[in-house]
Amino acid sequence: MLNRSTRPPRPVLTGPIFLYALVDMFGLACVGIGASWFAAGKGAILADFPTSTVEAVACTAGGVAVMLWAVTRILRELAKQAPEMKARFDTYIGEQHPDKAGKLPD
Repeated sequence: MLNRSTRPPRPVLTGPIFLYALVDMFGLACVGIGASWFAAGKGAILADFPTSTVEAVACTAGGVAVMLWAVTRILRELAKQAPEMKARFDTYIGEQHPDKAGKLPD
């Protein structure tokens, strides 16, 4: 069974993380729109876009670039939370296990 007493705390969803996630979803939509042209030979998601191989490649490549940019920004924001999360985890462990909080067991 899972031992939940030592589970690390979850990161906090902040405004910048949420906005970068929205940008990531936009990039995913661009990849889907561009890739749908390769599957169907025409714009399968949007009727009039993409209309050529060049547009499909540009849409797909642009979507991948936007997604990579957004993911790196999300990871930076999460890394900023690491010291706070470690402090919360150490506090949590200290409350759950008295011997780790500096108290000797009886």
